[in-house]
Amino acid sequence: MQDIKNFKFWFLVGSQFLYGPETLKQVEDDSRIITEGLNASGQLPCEVVLKGIVKTTEEIADAIKAANRDESCAGVITFCHTFSPSKMWINGLALLQKPWLHFHTQFNSEIPNEIIDMDYMNLHQSAHGDREHGFIGARMRIPRKVVVGHWQDEEAQRKIGRWMRAAAGAAFSRSLKVMRFGDNMREVAVTEGDKIEAQIKFGWQVNTWPVGELVNVMNDISDSGIDALVARYADLYETETADEDAVRYQAREELAILRMLEAEGCGAFSNTFQDLYGMKQLPGLATQDLMAQGYGYGGEGDWKVAAMTATMKAMGSGLTGGTSFMEDYTYDMAAGLSLGAHMLEVCPSLAADKPRIEVHPLGIGDREPPARLVFEGKAGPAIVATLIDMGGRFRLIVQDIECVKPHLTMPNLPVARVMWRPEPNLETGAEAWIVAGGAHHAVLSYDCDAELMRDWARIMEVEFVHIHKDTETKTLEQELMMTDIAWKLKAL
Repeated sequence: MQDIKNFKFWFLVGSQFLYGPETLKQVEDDSRIITEGLNASGQLPCEVVLKGIVKTTEEIADAIKAANRDESCAGVITFCHTFSPSKMWINGLALLQKPWLHFHTQFNSEIPNEIIDMDYMNLHQSAHGDREHGFIGARMRIPRKVVVGHWQDEEAQRKIGRWMRAAAGAAFSRSLKVMRFGDNMREVAVTEGDKIEAQIKFGWQVNTWPVGELVNVMNDISDSGIDALVARYADLYETETADEDAVRYQAREELAILRMLEAEGCGAFSNTFQDLYGMKQLPGLATQDLMAQGYGYGGEGDWKVAAMTATMKAMGSGLTGGTSFMEDYTYDMAAGLSLGAHMLEVCPSLAADKPRIEVHPLGIGDREPPARLVFEGKAGPAIVATLIDMGGRFRLIVQDIECVKPHLTMPNLPVARVMWRPEPNLETGAEAWIVAGGAHHAVLSYDCDAELMRDWARIMEVEFVHIHKDTETKTLEQELMMTDIAWKLKAL
């Protein structure tokens, strides 16, 4: 799967010829030190590459055209060390096809009382140079992230790093292919959506393959391949079943799905228990292990959540919290908690302890009892995110949650599960989710947060709704009404 470390971010520093060669040389030296400092900070998932001091309309346009052409460039970071007249940026920014971060910083963090003079003032002009630069971004109405802070401050570095993950997620998204095995679960509304608009907006290529083709590939999987995968299962998970045939069947399913995903270059897939033609088991362990490798998944044919799972896994690349397809299943209303699970398919990256392979009847789908991973999720702060089709546009809803160690053992519930407390509480949080139209499917992530998802939504130019500790439903309803009008006007 995609390693976001392979992406680079171009650093364009604005100036002009007004100040003479000595000042421009100092600007270049300072910019190189800033670049090296950012890369050495340990806060950034990707490399910052200084692409020179841009001083004219032509230099700016040429740099941005080159960034657009470079597939390894996932975004552009700009900083105006001196006063960089923003009319010089118009032609270049009009061509910009990559995410943009405006870094409002300064080489020195303090004013040097004894040596400050007009030469110093002419050199360190970002306090008004970046305001000139900010105006043209606003005037041209270009979505951008603004980060303010000294380049050596951890908080500024952290914000840049989170934005980098969002920009890398956008690059990943634009080349993502989703393989649908069969169609959606019958009569379900929220798993539907406009695939054409999704490809225009996100780049997702969503297409269908018949389950019968998967079964044919399953029949071609060798016993030696199954042996090797079962051995890997034994290393990764605790085996608590004597039903070796069920485990081997899941390995056969996983290898077949993987072969088809790799053949088509797909990073996500969906299926539904209503379409198991020719299959003995619904893929459980098979799906969970593929998600652990970075593939996105959506149950009941939900291709939107499959794509979001893959994208958020890519954005969390290198982090260890975990990200998974998820569903609010039932509540403990007395405790104010939601129990998240699914029939089978929750990614083991969420597990607090080593997952167990177990075999139990499914009670749905009219097939043999499938092998699956059973575990409890880890405690800690996380989010749940869902993407819904509002008809003519998409809305991304993100809710802050606090995952907790379950206060119940639930000995007769043989599924992977996570228990959490929604912000601001169960009643208001669930009300806000429903008012906003949130789906029953979501992506749960300990690695992505609301700030990162807001950055991604801004890059992709989709509506963003955040449910958090201070959310009030009345205020949210008013905001949704106003944003609905604004987005409809924008579409005219």
